[in-house]
Amino acid sequence: MTSAVEKFIRVFGGTEHSVLGFHAPGRVNLIGEYTDFNGGPVFPCAINRGNTLYVRRTDDQAIEFYSENFPERASLRGSGLSTRQGDDSWVNYPLGVIKEFIDLDHRIEGLQLYYSGNVPNGAGLSSSASIEVLTAFALNQLFNGAMSNTELAVLSRRAENNFVGVQCGIMDQFAVAMAKENHALALHCDTLDYQHVPLQLGDYRIIISNTNQRRELSESAYNDRVRDCNAAHAALQPATGATQLANVTPQQLADNLNLLTDPVIRNRASHVVAETDRVNRAVSALNSNDLTTFGQLMQQSHNSLRDLFEVSSAPLDSLVKHAGTLPGVIGSRMTGAGFGGCTVSLVEKDAIENFVQTVGTLYSKETGLQADFYETTATAGVRQIAL
Repeated sequence: MTSAVEKFIRVFGGTEHSVLGFHAPGRVNLIGEYTDFNGGPVFPCAINRGNTLYVRRTDDQAIEFYSENFPERASLRGSGLSTRQGDDSWVNYPLGVIKEFIDLDHRIEGLQLYYSGNVPNGAGLSSSASIEVLTAFALNQLFNGAMSNTELAVLSRRAENNFVGVQCGIMDQFAVAMAKENHALALHCDTLDYQHVPLQLGDYRIIISNTNQRRELSESAYNDRVRDCNAAHAALQPATGATQLANVTPQQLADNLNLLTDPVIRNRASHVVAETDRVNRAVSALNSNDLTTFGQLMQQSHNSLRDLFEVSSAPLDSLVKHAGTLPGVIGSRMTGAGFGGCTVSLVEKDAIENFVQTVGTLYSKETGLQADFYETTATAGVRQIAL
């Protein structure tokens, strides 16, 4: 037995018989923030941190939930499988997925679920989407759901929107479900058209820097940004015919700025339209092995998220600022929903040690916080694993 299965047995009893294992990565978005729920393109890759689920079917009707990362346990059955737990309960993420399966007339019962993971919670690396897709993939295998990974991603997003209550776009769940090793994922969130783009970074590496900033009211602020963008689209749609805000071209926005009388709404729209263009240019740059342009677009993205979309924070800005002063760094930006969380940087491999030491020291002096740094590679998406 593996140590993981031994831990499972200590929690749930029994033997290793019939225990199955599944894994889903987290993700980092290289560029393209707040474009996803606006129907625009994004450019994430899966990372070598994620969540693992060990599961066993039982003859009981209860579904038992356990996580190594949270103290709360739960055992639910019947109507409890359709009832949201406390607002801060981690159980809502897998539970929302289970409810989606039940709503599709799948009979889901008799499970012991043991989660473990090393994606920092609340860091903008999609720990929640990882748990959702992981649960959906496992249920699909265990109960012969016959859904594709794309369908599982859409189901998982629906669970987060409708059950958890966060109006996220499709990027996080889609990246976790569809990622390919050593590739980034160029995804158009409106149509779900996508391509796997080889991550040919040469001597450069992807470094994730975690602010370890406590995020406050990020869920509420995220939903506020959704409403702002919806308001911008509603104002622009009659003049542009755009079906979603990200479909507005830069020229159309420039010609119709007078329709956006609220400066906040104007700024939100300006970010989404420009960020959509940046993603398309960034994918082309990476396909052409033009890392310099790619890095410049990353910096422009951060500036826009800071100034126009107002989702950055002083700790995030500090990390990006200090990264930009160092040799061997060609691009750095916040990644994820913001209000704390992480930055993503492209750093020359021989400069990584200096990057971690210098940025970490300057960041600590400026903010009083200690940053964590993770070198990551692009990994495969959700999958079953051998035990």
